Amino acid sequence: MEAVANAYRQIATRHSRDQLIVDHLAFVRHLLGRVVSGLPSGVDVENLEAAGILGLVEAAGQFDATRGVPFKTFAYPRIRGAILDELRRNCPLPQHMLQRWSAIRRAAAALGATPTVEALAKATQLPIEEVEECLEAIRMTRPEAWHEDLVAPSIIRRIDPAQGLEQDEDKALLAEAVESLPRQERLVVSMYYGDDMRLKEIGDVLGLSESRISRILARAQLRLKDYVGRRS
Repeated sequence: MEAVANAYRQIATRHSRDQLIVDHLAFVRHLLGRVVSGLPSGVDVENLEAAGILGLVEAAGQFDATRGVPFKTFAYPRIRGAILDELRRNCPLPQHMLQRWSAIRRAAAALGATPTVEALAKATQLPIEEVEECLEAIRMTRPEAWHEDLVAPSIIRRIDPAQGLEQDEDKALLAEAVESLPRQERLVVSMYYGDDMRLKEIGDVLGLSESRISRILARAQLRLKDYVGRRS
């Protein structure tokens, strides 16, 4: 009898896991859309989606509903991490993007602190749009370089609204930083982090292209880093 009960539990567990996977395939595509928006063309989206699904399968296999944590909350870092790992392994940046990044790194080192997009564009003599595109691509594909060359490591966690803030003073500082943003950037940050809207959805609301929203978000993130860095 015990063997039958065990077999039944295994079947029920497998069914529950499979249902979680089926029910959250759209969630994988949602996260993927947020990751790849604004990256250079040529990224293998299908390969990244497959990696995200593997992350979902792993999350479904490890999920314990008795702990009271919603599945999306549990699965989010595993799916996103799997997508980013695959992106970094198999999506090298084109040569012209690496050349821009080299110029931006030199400019950032000369300018000190956390420079604005405008300051980087002026120092490198690159159009602001190209600087924004390069920064977004590096942030997603080479986060170590982004952190080491443009952001003081001690404040990385404190200025990322997606990471959550544990200290009241950090929350207050971030709220102050967001309020300091220009209206358009403040709206994009609010919709992206606060309302969990995709870049395309934000673009539809504001009447702007998805790539433009991605650049506005990248610019806002730099402003937040600079604001927090100057007050830390």
